[in-house]
Amino acid sequence: MIPLMAAMREPTFLILTALAGGPRHGYGIVQDVAVLSEQRVTLLPGTLYTALDRLTAEGLVEPDREETVDGRRRRYFRLTSDGHAALGVEATRLRQLATAAEARLRAFRPGTA
Repeated sequence: MIPLMAAMREPTFLILTALAGGPRHGYGIVQDVAVLSEQRVTLLPGTLYTALDRLTAEGLVEPDREETVDGRRRRYFRLTSDGHAALGVEATRLRQLATAAEARLRAFRPGTA
């Protein structure tokens, strides 16, 4: 059972969402986050690996494997079961907030008050 946690910051949510599609290496995560956020969020390598270290310490992600491509080491990460659960909880929280906002927008129509 995942403990109650504070709301996630957007980059954390996007990193976990990228990893929900399967293991990714750092650059793959950066690219996926850019696509998921429609280019609004750009992760720099230092920021990404600091976040991955934190998420690993929290038990939400774990190393998957390493490989060398063209002389460069690629570290792959994957979600843990707690990471899946945390992402699900946050997705539900965001969906509830969006539903509440949409209901209020529908209820208030400018010019009718």
